[in-house]
Amino acid sequence: MSMDMKYYATGRRKTSIAKVWLTLGSGKVVINGRELKDYFPQPVLQILAIRPLTLTGSDSRFNVNVMVEGGGLSGQAGAMALGISRSLIKIDENLKPTLKKAGLLTRDPRMKERKKYGQRSARARFQFSKR
Repeated sequence: MSMDMKYYATGRRKTSIAKVWLTLGSGKVVINGRELKDYFPQPVLQILAIRPLTLTGSDSRFNVNVMVEGGGLSGQAGAMALGISRSLIKIDENLKPTLKKAGLLTRDPRMKERKKYGQRSARARFQFSKR
């Protein structure tokens, strides 16, 4: 792997889309131009977002640059994790079993169900009055 190589991958979850670029570096994580701790205030989301790096022990080997849009913070963290996992596999194919076992290569298909007509929401009906 040469020094100036950029590895790109896309991660999605719910309505969030994360475009991830990995470059060789010191482990700096930048999301939409902000630091990881500034973008995700909750430590849980910080851990979730960079879990693929921690799991493979490459958290101090790569700089991560992410452009993320749509959805909420939780969805964005999940999308970011998938994007990082996919770009790590482009770098080293041998990491695939580790990431797959941790469930980090699966696109989470759960989405908000659409509201149906004649109902209050996706599944809740309007209140029924017998009399």
